[in-house]
Amino acid sequence: MDRQTASPITDQPTFKDKHRFFLFIVGSIGIATTVVVASMSMYNGSGAAQLDLSRPGYKSVRSKITANDGDFQNYSSSGVIDKNSIKEFRSLFDRQSQKTKSVDAFGGDPLSPEELGIAVPI
Repeated sequence: MDRQTASPITDQPTFKDKHRFFLFIVGSIGIATTVVVASMSMYNGSGAAQLDLSRPGYKSVRSKITANDGDFQNYSSSGVIDKNSIKEFRSLFDRQSQKTKSVDAFGGDPLSPEELGIAVPI
C-alpha cells in the first residue's frame, strides 16, 4: 500500500476538543467547590467551629481569654517574626515538650488528671 495514495483523515473537532480549556476550568471549579463543601461540613460537624475564637462573631469573647493558665504560657499569635520571637517560641515549646516526654505513656494511667497536670490540689 502506498502512503501517498491514502486519503488523509479529516475529522471535525468535537465539542470537547473545541472547549477543552473551558471544560478544564469548569471541572477545576467543581472539584474545588466539592472539597470546600466537604471540609466545611466536617468543620461544622466536628464541633471545631464552636471552638474557633477567630471568627468575627466571637470578637467580644476574645478579651476574656486568659493568656496564662498556671505554668502554661500562650505564645502571641500576632507580632513580628524575628530571632527573639523564634527564641521565645522555642523555649515555650521545649518547656511543654519536656512535660510531654516525661509522662510514662505505657504505665499507670497516662490520661489521669494528675498526669495531664489539670488536677485541682485539695
